[in-house]
Amino acid sequence: MTSCGETIKPVSGFANANGISIAYESFGADNADAVVFIAGTGMQLTEWPDELMEGLAQAGFRAIRYDNRDCGLSAKFSDAGVPDSEAITVALQEGRPVPIPYTLTDMAEDAVGLLDALNIQKAHFVGVSMGGAIAQLVAINFPERVLSLCLIASDSGNREIPVIAKPEAFAKVPPVPQAGDREGYIKYNIETHKVLDSPGYPSCECEIAERVRKSVERDYDPDALLRQQTAVFLDRFISSYRRDNLKNIIAPTAIIHGADDVLVDTANAEDLASSIKNSQLVIIPGMNHSISKTLVPKLVEEIINNIHRVY
Repeated sequence: MTSCGETIKPVSGFANANGISIAYESFGADNADAVVFIAGTGMQLTEWPDELMEGLAQAGFRAIRYDNRDCGLSAKFSDAGVPDSEAITVALQEGRPVPIPYTLTDMAEDAVGLLDALNIQKAHFVGVSMGGAIAQLVAINFPERVLSLCLIASDSGNREIPVIAKPEAFAKVPPVPQAGDREGYIKYNIETHKVLDSPGYPSCECEIAERVRKSVERDYDPDALLRQQTAVFLDRFISSYRRDNLKNIIAPTAIIHGADDVLVDTANAEDLASSIKNSQLVIIPGMNHSISKTLVPKLVEEIINNIHRVY
């Protein structure tokens, strides 16, 4: 274990996972129990705060963050282009396979493929937003690989719960700019991040702007974001597999949700808690749909508390 406050430098690499290249960073000793962080829609590994990774590593764990497929430096699916909503609708009506390059189930298999590539038999999984849905699928389809599960700001797949908790909160966010408008894309993301910022754990506007610009410099691909969003949409509104199988999750599960989340309604957290047998619900006042540096100590505490339920 490292001394408290010590900066831990990550080991970066690319893994051949589930037949594609996955970019990842690992903090802590290779032989320590792994905690794998699964990102949300369009979220790159760099958007998990370093302090969160370091906090887990300082506690004696190996913290691993990675880019989901079609995001960051991981394999892209550019040949698929922009999702064809009309073709998708027709395929669904005719009962044919939907013309999309991947599903959330494929992304769950990526997470397990990363474990295989890193020679990790079992891991603790932490997923945020879309990453929480992916983590649920990992726990459902690969229970033997999951030690514990932590779902942050995640939906439950319940179609009766509104898609957006408070649509009015996004009233001042500009429309998504056309592809190629890089500066417009940056401004759009800055305004979106400001809406999702936690009132009780705020980030300064300059920090949000810097974080957004660094992410766009690392990877700018609006079409990929649409492909991920389509995978999320189909998982929630077309397939009931994930929700139907929440009752089969056996890993100790912490469900962490912000009381002030304007995107994913807290009803999702309550639904998850009632559906997953071995779960604990943690509602955090002042938390919205973001993971700021000021929120990190609370998250580290809750993640480790849940991990200790395993041992």
